Amino acid sequence: MAKKKPAEKKSDPAYEARKKRAAARESAMSSAGRDVGSVGFVKDPARRLRASRDFRYFCETYYQDRFTLQPWSDDHLEVLGLVEKVVLEGGLVAVAMPRGGGKTVIATTAAEWAALNGHREFTAIIGATLKLGKSILDAVRTNFETSALLLEDYPEVLTACRGLDRIANRCKGQLYRGQHTYIEWAADQIVLPDVSPHGWARRKDHAPFLRPDGRSLASGVVVRAAGLTGAVRGMTHTRPDGLTIRPSLVIPDDPQTDRSARSLNQCEIRESLLAGAVLKMAGPGVKVSAIMPCTVIRPSDVADNLLDRAKHPEWQGVRKRMLESFPERMDLWEKYREMRDDGLRCGDGGRAATEFYRANRAEMDRGARVSWELRHNPDELSAVQHALNRFLTDKKAFWAEDQNDPAKADEESSGELTADDIAAKLNRHRRGVVPRDMSKLTAFVDVQQKCTYWCVCAWGEGFTGAVVDYGTWPDQRRAYFTLNDVKQTLSAASPGASLEAAVYAALEATADLICGRAWPVDGGGELRVERLLPDANWGEMTDTVYLWARQSRHAALVTPAHGRYVGAASNPLNARPTVPGEKRGLNWRVPVASARAVRHVLFDANRWKSFAHERFATPMGGGGCLSLFGDRPEVHRMFAEQMVAEYRTTLQVKDVGRTADEWKQRPGKPDNHFFDCVVGCCVAASMQGVSLLGDSSGKPPAPKPRVSFAELQRRKRLGSQ
Repeated sequence: MAKKKPAEKKSDPAYEARKKRAAARESAMSSAGRDVGSVGFVKDPARRLRASRDFRYFCETYYQDRFTLQPWSDDHLEVLGLVEKVVLEGGLVAVAMPRGGGKTVIATTAAEWAALNGHREFTAIIGATLKLGKSILDAVRTNFETSALLLEDYPEVLTACRGLDRIANRCKGQLYRGQHTYIEWAADQIVLPDVSPHGWARRKDHAPFLRPDGRSLASGVVVRAAGLTGAVRGMTHTRPDGLTIRPSLVIPDDPQTDRSARSLNQCEIRESLLAGAVLKMAGPGVKVSAIMPCTVIRPSDVADNLLDRAKHPEWQGVRKRMLESFPERMDLWEKYREMRDDGLRCGDGGRAATEFYRANRAEMDRGARVSWELRHNPDELSAVQHALNRFLTDKKAFWAEDQNDPAKADEESSGELTADDIAAKLNRHRRGVVPRDMSKLTAFVDVQQKCTYWCVCAWGEGFTGAVVDYGTWPDQRRAYFTLNDVKQTLSAASPGASLEAAVYAALEATADLICGRAWPVDGGGELRVERLLPDANWGEMTDTVYLWARQSRHAALVTPAHGRYVGAASNPLNARPTVPGEKRGLNWRVPVASARAVRHVLFDANRWKSFAHERFATPMGGGGCLSLFGDRPEVHRMFAEQMVAEYRTTLQVKDVGRTADEWKQRPGKPDNHFFDCVVGCCVAASMQGVSLLGDSSGKPPAPKPRVSFAELQRRKRLGSQ
């Protein structure tokens, strides 16, 4: 029987050597499994070099499946040029294109272009929510994993990415030629592999794709997703060399939802986040670049405000429309609509209407101009038909999603004055100069917690008027701002003072600005303000306004004002019995002095708002026309927008047999302070004796007969008997 071979002792040197060799063999096999292997060379260096510098060429070459409708429209070419400039040179651009126009796809492709070519070392994609931001990043990840053409020209990046096989746990162990790639492939962040491609340094045609240290231009590039209302502050990434980097390119994609766009509070929060947390991501002293594709949902929402270069000149806002101009023969399109609606109800899919359009296309297209000739569905004959189909189906959605001008639908349906209408009412007089045919000046001050808004108007016969000047105290020294973003505040102007003291000081300073000067008259002479009405409706500050009105050095000119909301079903303001000592006028009355020892004026706010709008609606040169100083409409943009911040509804009350206007703020509650100021100036003018020519019948009022002093004495004696 053979003897068993004695077991080797663990301390045997031969055993230890075999153990080490086995461990080395297993380690080598493991490393081989984790190593991405050879990345090869760029298949077409000239193609990649051109694509790295030309964003349009990059889109057309590597993403033909994304951008299938060619050629591009002029709008697309403009947007592509802006995006390229922002990525390479910096800046902020907000782009609103018709729904389905490709703005989000362009922005997503820009993130990939910036990352693959190393133009930006850290790009942040900001969605309206974190879920939406992650969905965009997932599209980027999928493109990197599936595009065959990208793999050919960016092998040093995508070979490592595809080596993960969509298993994020492999990231920590991935190697390239024995060195860690430090790749990350998470749901909310991508970090491209840090590699020095073998053999590239020896090839001249590959030199443009390497850094001076031999690493790929895309090494360590970060693309991260976040939600706008989530954790966007302090976004950083620490590289293997210990250097901390911050986002230098931000892509806020449609930063609002349908729900948030209808909330004033949400709009303010999101606009503030974009201006603060997002645009300061790059850190102190460094400007971040941003590309923001967006859709205007309603007037004065986040997108509408940021696209407005008057409100936000820092953003290069670009609005693109589906339909540049409407057809001249809308009567034919109305007939087309009826045929299409009937056809859709009957199940023919609108084919009869399409045949009607085919037969009359030349006439129906006349005057129409579309932004993209290729934008139409297979069952439509042209982009004009596509645009009109959307318009006739839902005008409100068309103006918002396709024209990026939702306010237009409201303007067309209401028939009210627009901001452009008011800004165009120019009298060509210099600011602060009274037209020569006007003889009275009135003013109004709207008191707010941050500042005061004021306006001075001149008046002539028949309530013909001119806005001579307007502004705020403290002066904001900006052409456009909102109350929410006022920088020079009352508290800053009166440091350490209470709110009451700051408001008191602001009223006196505003009154000095208005009443403490003579206003020159065109052609010679000067006028002074005869009546100043401060708004006393601010509950907690009402006593402060009255205290100032009594103690001010301008007290003789000051009358605190209270606008009253008198609805259609309410009794008119002057329907109450007259009280001895009370003064009355057109929809206003001045009661006897109250406990505050200061007389005030009550006025029907609804009627006087209608009155003020009628003055602006009166054509230039007509009696009762109200105009603005200067000759540049853009100067009055903020003022004009506040003048149309409210809309009116005319109601008829059958029980009392009368009609009346009721005014309400538009959705979103835009600033209306200058509107209140103009209304107050009109009331003050009426108090000073200014009136429309003629009574309600259109006939001029009969002059009052003159009575001698002797006759007055005789009547007095008869009355005492």
